[in-house]
Amino acid sequence: MTDKLYNEGLSNGKQEGEEILARSRKEAEEIIAQAQKQAEEILAQAQKQAEDLSTKVNSDLKMAAQQSIAATKQDIENIIVAKMTDCEVAKALTSAEFVKQIILAVANGFNADAASEMEVVLPESLRKEMEPFIKKELAAVLKGGVDAQFSKKVAGGFTIAPKGEGWFVSFKDDTFKALISEYLRPATKKILFG
Repeated sequence: MTDKLYNEGLSNGKQEGEEILARSRKEAEEIIAQAQKQAEEILAQAQKQAEDLSTKVNSDLKMAAQQSIAATKQDIENIIVAKMTDCEVAKALTSAEFVKQIILAVANGFNADAASEMEVVLPESLRKEMEPFIKKELAAVLKGGVDAQFSKKVAGGFTIAPKGEGWFVSFKDDTFKALISEYLRPATKKILFG
C-alpha cells in the first residue's frame, strides 16, 4: 500500500510538474512572442522615423540647392549686367554731346506754354561744355528761363525740374544704369541660362 500511495503521489506530482512545466513553457512562449512583437513595432517605428527624417533632410537639401543655384545665377547676371552697363553708361553720361541731346529731348517734353523757370543740376566736370549750351539753346527751348547748377556730387547725367515745384526728372548715372539693367536682365538671363 505504501508503494501504491508512493507511486500515486509520485505520479500525481510528476503530472502536476509536467502541467506546471507546460504552462511555464506556454507563458514563456507568449512572453517571447509579445517581446518579439514589441521589438518589431519599435523597429518599424524607428524605421518610419528614419525614413521621415531622410525625406525631410533630402527635401531641405534640394530646396537649399535650388536656392543656392538661383542666388548664384542672380549674382552672375548682376555682375554681367553691371559690367555691360557701368562703363558705357558712365562714358555716355559724361559726354557733353549726349547729355545735351537728352536735355533737349526732355525740355521739349515740358509744356512750353507754362513758361516756368527750370532748374538743371549737372556734373561739375561738364561745366565748360554745358554753360554755353544752357544759356543759348536750352534757354531758347524753355521760355521761362533756366537756372543751372553744377555739382561735384553728380558724376554723370543730370536732373531737371520746374523751379519750386518739388518734383524732378533724374537722368543721373545710377538711374540710367537701373533703367538699362531692367531691359538687359531678361536678355542676359536667356543667353546665360536658356
